[in-house]
Amino acid sequence: MQNKTISLKTKFIIALMVMGLCITSASVLSGIRIYKNSIIGRYNEMAYQAAKTAADYFTDEELAYYAELAIRYEHGGEGTKELEEAAGSSRYTEIYTLLNMLRENMNANDIYICVFDMDELEHYDEETDAAGRWNPLHYIMDSYQDEDKRMPLGAVGAVFPEYCEDIADSYYSGIHTDNYFVARSQFGYTTTALYPIVVEGQTAAFAAVEIPMAALQSDTQRFIILIVAAAVLATAVLLIIGSVFMIRTMIEPIKLVAHEAERFVADNNAVSEKLSGIKTHDEIQMLGESLLKLEIDINEYIKNLTRVTAEKERIGAELNVATQIQADMLPSIFPAFPERKEFDIYATMTPAKEVGGDFYDFFLVDDDHLALVMADVSGKGVPAALFMVIAKTLIKNRTQMAAGGPYSPAEILGYVNEQLCEGNEAELFVTVWLGILQISTGKGIVSNAGHEYPVIRRAGGAYELVKTKHSPAVAAMEGIRFREHTFELHDGDSLYVYTDGVPEAANAEDELFGTDRMLAALNENPDASAQELLHTVKRHIDAYVGEAPQFDDITMLCLHYLGEGVDG
Repeated sequence: MQNKTISLKTKFIIALMVMGLCITSASVLSGIRIYKNSIIGRYNEMAYQAAKTAADYFTDEELAYYAELAIRYEHGGEGTKELEEAAGSSRYTEIYTLLNMLRENMNANDIYICVFDMDELEHYDEETDAAGRWNPLHYIMDSYQDEDKRMPLGAVGAVFPEYCEDIADSYYSGIHTDNYFVARSQFGYTTTALYPIVVEGQTAAFAAVEIPMAALQSDTQRFIILIVAAAVLATAVLLIIGSVFMIRTMIEPIKLVAHEAERFVADNNAVSEKLSGIKTHDEIQMLGESLLKLEIDINEYIKNLTRVTAEKERIGAELNVATQIQADMLPSIFPAFPERKEFDIYATMTPAKEVGGDFYDFFLVDDDHLALVMADVSGKGVPAALFMVIAKTLIKNRTQMAAGGPYSPAEILGYVNEQLCEGNEAELFVTVWLGILQISTGKGIVSNAGHEYPVIRRAGGAYELVKTKHSPAVAAMEGIRFREHTFELHDGDSLYVYTDGVPEAANAEDELFGTDRMLAALNENPDASAQELLHTVKRHIDAYVGEAPQFDDITMLCLHYLGEGVDG
């Protein structure tokens, strides 16, 4: 079952939506934080201004007097009468009226004047109340909006421990802290501004303003709704614009390239003209142009491949004909001379390519003389095969012209050498072993023009190399005088000649077969017929070479001299 795929357009839109959601979330969170800090700062600045105004209601002497009373006495304890007189004075009432009016005008929860017992403040961890607080604060005047809960002169109050350090810093420096005292009370979310009142360089008391921050929550909610709506709208607009732009400039061209690539494969290599219409002026256009060029090149390659394949098939057919012609030129019918009982002869040639440069030949020069030829043309393939045809023809024709004697292989090769040197621009040459055997006596004359040493087996013995001096190869240069020498075969003797393709056959490790393995193969069954003997040698070569390719032609000829079959 084919896997379900998601289109590039869908993936892109999803990616844009996720990216827009991330940007919107980051923008909203960042905006809320900035806005909230701004609102808190604005509220606290208002509170500090109100606290400063409240502090101005007292003279220095009044403030010092009330502060001393607040520290000295506690509500309901000793000195209550003095506290009550101070709190009931007209001046205290006047200041309280102003303080209460200021609170109402600001819509504050509370505005109060207080003093801190610094010993208690700085040892807040030693004694706390049930709520985890203690009471270092002493009220001088309180305008709490709930009259039943207003704190009288001398009453004590608690402070959250986290603000103790800031209060102490403000007390000793005489400068209000930048920190905002934010807390939750029965009025909800509030912020308190604590303003130090300095008298003659010393903090005498503090003016505190507690303002409800319900407006902050309301403003923050409105801001969240507004910024979310704006961010969603902006994201949607950008998503639409971005999607349209990217689809037109990227997605659609990429889909076109993918579609045309698929169509090119399905429509038997029909080149697409639509690819040339992609004008994005970027890598996508380069991709489209590259694909178009690739389609054109592939079509051209297929045409060339078709033409080359047809040409190769034609050449292959012609080479098959040439191979057949070459094979037909070599003696291939055995027994070659069924009417002659004096000898048994057999030969094989296995070319490395369709056609080869090796050749062998044997033919009767007259009734009593047998010519034996083993040759190897330099090079391979068709040029070597053509040179082989000419050389073989010249050798046979010149040898047959010597019918009736005298027989001179050296003279024959000298003539052939001069003929082959004419117009030999390819600088090919051929090594030749040419022998002429007198059938009735077993005596022969041989000339070796740079060829391999022959192998002879005497009756009842083993095959051995016969090393004689060589002459240069035929067609190597003009004017060569070739050597020749005699040999003699007796009843039961055998002659084996071959090309260098036998000892130089190599295995996969490039190790040569060699003459020693060749002699071992010949001597495996030395009494075998000429045909069986050559098949044995070829079997040993194939086993040694294995899967390694054949680099040279393998040509062999074997003659068993019987003698007793001669008439008379």
